[in-house]
Amino acid sequence: MSWLDGELTSLALCWRIDRRDGVTIGVTAHDRDLEIDGLVYRAAPGMTPSAISRSAGLDADSMDVTGALTSAAIGEADLLAGRWDGARVALFMTDWSGPGEKVPLGEGSIGAVETRGDVLTAELRGLAAALERPVVEETSPECRAMLGDRRCRVAMAGRRRFARVTAASEAVLTLDAAEPSANAYGGGRLRWFGGANSGLEDMIARSEGATVTLRRPPRFGALGALVEIEQGCDKRLATCAARFGNAANFRGEPYLPGIDLLTRYPGA
Repeated sequence: MSWLDGELTSLALCWRIDRRDGVTIGVTAHDRDLEIDGLVYRAAPGMTPSAISRSAGLDADSMDVTGALTSAAIGEADLLAGRWDGARVALFMTDWSGPGEKVPLGEGSIGAVETRGDVLTAELRGLAAALERPVVEETSPECRAMLGDRRCRVAMAGRRRFARVTAASEAVLTLDAAEPSANAYGGGRLRWFGGANSGLEDMIARSEGATVTLRRPPRFGALGALVEIEQGCDKRLATCAARFGNAANFRGEPYLPGIDLLTRYPGA
């Protein structure tokens, strides 16, 4: 890479960001847009990374990226709505006079995001951060599996349906389709397929008839939006057995004695 050896270098920092909903953007600290591998990296001269901390051990690599909030690239509303949570980020350096070759500097996912006025600070967590998660589950009286996953094994065919929002008041949505049974969607998920919330996901606290109550109000206007609602589970063994007939795959310990067993003695 001869462009790194010259007396006068032409370096530009670039970020490729892949959101979980399939949207990909490119941002560069250069003062002009750059096209690399078919993706246009929009100029955002205010985007600057902190010192990149990398190690040969198992400690998690991390860095912070600070820059101005711009509606053309990353807006505050989308950040607060969670569109960028967990997005994959690749940071590299290239020659702005002839973009093409890259020098990788780091990659990972977006962690904590802070906004102060018109400035954002996003934490980039490296791949080793996954090693910080617990590797062994703790015991719990409730099921630790998600309804329909590979451990639960409940067939979800017929337990999802599309509906349209006909009315919205805070976190309560009225749909054009009623639930098949009492509180069928409580503990389930609602995915937005239309409107300003498209691509986002919300948890359902409870459902009743044609209404569902979300755990928090929608980030943007919801009226008329197309949504997919998925049935949920309250994680209790009785529900698992009676409603789903799936007690054999229950991933909890409802009858495990608590630590108070150690304090019991005859005549207590």
